[in-house]
This record gives sequence, structure tokens and C-alpha cells, in this order.
Amino acid sequence: MSETTVAVESPAAETTASCCGSCGTGATEAPATGTAGRAVFQVKGMTCGHCVTSVTAELRKIDGITDVAVDLATGKVTVDSTLPLADEAVAAAVDEAGYDLVGRLG
Repeated sequence: MSETTVAVESPAAETTASCCGSCGTGATEAPATGTAGRAVFQVKGMTCGHCVTSVTAELRKIDGITDVAVDLATGKVTVDSTLPLADEAVAAAVDEAGYDLVGRLG
């Protein structure tokens, strides 16, 4: 999976900060993330209830995730989060469960 970067800028910042930008102090390059709320991902390889349980358990380990809903028939995984959700973290969790993240759908 290729890494994409986005500029994170704070309206009040006047200098570039060397931190990740999550505190809002300046501009920096950070891995692309979604916003807090709901994100939908396509996962390949799930075939049964055990698959659903494994993916759900790994995703729930990510900070900020409050709910995970898996549609086994379509492979769509809906994740609710109170924090911005990094695609790389989701990909790592899905991989740890033994499946493939195709990508973010929304």
C-alpha cells in the first residue's frame, strides 16, 4: 500500500512545527487519515462468522474505535471512531486478522 501525505495546518500557526500536527500547532506532513466519525472499508477474504469476529476484534484495538459492523456478504466493514482513523492502522489490523484491506469506500 502506498503512503499518501496531506498537509496539516492550523489557522493560528505562524511557523512550521516539528510535531505530527495533531495538536494544531503548525504545518507538517502526516499520513492521510479520515475524520472522526464513520468510515467504510472493503475487506477481501472473509467467509464465515469467525472471520467477522477476528476482523472486529483487531479493529477494536485501534484507539478511538467505538463500533465495528461487518457485512460478510459484501465484505464491507463500517467503523465508527471518536478519533481520526489512519488507513494504515486499519490495514495493519485487518492484516493481523489474516485478511486483505482493499481500500476505503467512504
